[in-house]
Amino acid sequence: MRCFIGIDLGSTTTKAVLLDENCQRLGFGITNSRSNYATAATVAKQEAVISARLTLFRRALREEGLDAAKDEKFFERVELYFRLEQFLEQLEDLHGTCGSFVHGPKYEGKEKAITEVLDGVFSRIREEAPALYAPGGARKSDFFRDIAGSRFMQIGEECAKDAGLSFDLVLNVYDKSIIEVENRPPSGDMAGKFGRALNRVIDEETDLKEQSETLANALSQALDIELDETYVVGTGYGRVTLPFPKEHIRSEILCHGLGAHIMYPGTRTVLDIGGQDTKGIQVDADGIVANFQMNDRCAAGCGRYLGYIADEMNMGLHELGPLAMKSTKSVRINSTCTVFAGAELRDRLAMGEERADILAGLHRAIILRAMSIISRSGGVTDQFTFTGGVANNEAAVKELKKLIKENYGDVTINIDPASIYTGALGAATFAQRAVVN
Repeated sequence: MRCFIGIDLGSTTTKAVLLDENCQRLGFGITNSRSNYATAATVAKQEAVISARLTLFRRALREEGLDAAKDEKFFERVELYFRLEQFLEQLEDLHGTCGSFVHGPKYEGKEKAITEVLDGVFSRIREEAPALYAPGGARKSDFFRDIAGSRFMQIGEECAKDAGLSFDLVLNVYDKSIIEVENRPPSGDMAGKFGRALNRVIDEETDLKEQSETLANALSQALDIELDETYVVGTGYGRVTLPFPKEHIRSEILCHGLGAHIMYPGTRTVLDIGGQDTKGIQVDADGIVANFQMNDRCAAGCGRYLGYIADEMNMGLHELGPLAMKSTKSVRINSTCTVFAGAELRDRLAMGEERADILAGLHRAIILRAMSIISRSGGVTDQFTFTGGVANNEAAVKELKKLIKENYGDVTINIDPASIYTGALGAATFAQRAVVN
């Protein structure tokens, strides 16, 4: 099967979309961008292939006429248990890598104690993992570094204290190791992981046991289909770092404009708030960019800014929007500058302002800045499509809808659940058109 891949190398996350030759979306992949864009691109592409295999598995089950093909919870569990297998593999790699770093004069005489602490930490994380990847499991992130790191910090400090050991020594070993492991993509044993994941689901559901052979055959069929990487197009903040010929690179503006058009053909105005920049884009009926504007000085009011606020408040990035939605009033924020955000945030808290109200004000400030950029690009024309990671933030969406209605009246606002993949979708579409059209 000929496949066409778009890779969007953002400043915080790297996304990939895999299309078939009919421009049907087979798979999506995302990973944190790291300091190594080549690895990020490889991992995002691998994640898109995993997603595509699930799509092909669904198709195979549909052809067999099995009810499981319509059961979203079935596929959710298969994917979750696949992710558990992947997590445990990377955790084992991290454990071994940490062990290899317990050497040198810095750790002299303490190697045994550090090794015992590491063994205890990784044993506990391993025991916790199935609960994290159970349906409804409480994970603050889907990225290995975030999950493993947060648990290592908490459990490691406890274990080091119990052992009478400085946690800084243990943390130093971890910091060296996670960089190496993060830049090693998971192994390609996809069939084994999917097979174990499926067996786990079947073991939990007695109704599926009679169909186990058919399910296994359908999975094997999906995994056996050859996915030929026919053409790849790169875009995004780090696109120039990819080893692509010039004709395989497209600008973010073009890709987000076309991607939004593919998602919603009636789109005329696009707002993309990514990690590093905000773009206001005007497109024609064919998704071709007619005009655009973007922030030209810094990352103020973008995803990086929200990430900094989350760190200042000791929260997960995904927790900001829900907390802001609990606000009873919006605190006026004077600056969306990342440099001064921490100071203003601390001042507001010291004045007794509620965290929810401060966050509501921060979200409003971000969208006000975005509205200015849209205005300079030509304003809002029906239909309007909001893309990028911030489009998944409900507080940002609430403020956007309010301000658009105030300034432009009743305009159709499109927000796709897969909005973060818009740029990669546009890139993949350019890849498909380069060969098929």
